[in-house]
Amino acid sequence: MDRNLFASLLAGLLGLSSLGTLGFVFNAAPNTPPPGKPAGDWRLLDPITYENLTVFPVVSSNDRDTAAFLTLDEGLATGEVVVREQGSEGMARRRDGRDGIVRPTYSTGASVNQLVLINRSKRPLLLLAGELVSGGKQDRIIGKDRLVPVGADPLPLDVFCVEHGRWSAGANFTDAKTIVHPSVREQAAVESDQNKVWGAVRGGSTARPSTRNSQVITVEAAPPVLAGTEISRTIANDAPTESYQKIYESRSVRNSADSYVEELQRRFPRATSGLKGERVVGVVVAYGGEVAWSDIFASSDLFHQYWNKLLRSYVVEALARPGYREVASRDDASEFLRNPNGRVQEETEPGVYRWRQINQGRLSLIELDALDPKVLTLHRLLIHRTS
Repeated sequence: MDRNLFASLLAGLLGLSSLGTLGFVFNAAPNTPPPGKPAGDWRLLDPITYENLTVFPVVSSNDRDTAAFLTLDEGLATGEVVVREQGSEGMARRRDGRDGIVRPTYSTGASVNQLVLINRSKRPLLLLAGELVSGGKQDRIIGKDRLVPVGADPLPLDVFCVEHGRWSAGANFTDAKTIVHPSVREQAAVESDQNKVWGAVRGGSTARPSTRNSQVITVEAAPPVLAGTEISRTIANDAPTESYQKIYESRSVRNSADSYVEELQRRFPRATSGLKGERVVGVVVAYGGEVAWSDIFASSDLFHQYWNKLLRSYVVEALARPGYREVASRDDASEFLRNPNGRVQEETEPGVYRWRQINQGRLSLIELDALDPKVLTLHRLLIHRTS
């Protein structure tokens, strides 16, 4: 056989062999996958920096209409959303469409990690991981982003406790207008670990020293304002049940957080004014030189409904982390917005929502899509994990 012809045949066979292994390579994912493409039609504005916290406003010219969705704050405030302990008398829909008090058909016996929720409104209910509901036998936080459709049966809702030392009847569940700070939210949304949630509540921050190119950044850092010793003192004096709300709304914490929040609230409108054809739909957040977090929404309206409690959560995290002098760059923040390449987990309720999570290294992307009347990504959470 001609030597050139033999070489061509051998190359072809090798090529076919390689094609046969593509499925395996795709499923396994290489150790160092290439960076993903930038997601969305977003643009970053100039950063807003105060102490060790930097916020990059994210703007978009594609501002979607999200008026059809109800937030937890709205629903609990108006009574359109009801949350109960498992096993208690609950709200259910009768065949005539009215609501009434009935004995539950779901499992009896209260549970730390499950509540029962009913959406009585005429709008789908949007829930974000880390939102706090106060009352019942313990204060809890929502475990995962999801939508609750109109007319749904009472929903067994996965939650995490953020009040370790109480298991006794309390007031009805109410909206605390709080979303827990990133270290706690991460343990619920990504790790799904109750013990880690409690540890993050008690410890303030689970962040490790900032690294870049595998080298520890050696910059001078002030000790955290909200150090572990301060949290322990607050628990002893003001929050014996280790209630998240009582710890992080205590006078000592509030005094530090309020001035921080007020300064950033004053700077944010000034930094985002004068936009033409674009609206603010989210933020990228950095602590010192480390870009760590991003919350982006489908609309400016939805972003502003969450902004106050999100900002406070970012500030609490900043108070619990060392005050590194290094400041993250705009290029780092832009790079952070790229979609990670990695293993995809997905959950779907047909015709209602699709939830997916992608992990690559210490990056985790979580997206929540509404599926009706058309596909719309309501919330995009990107985390540089601390654990």
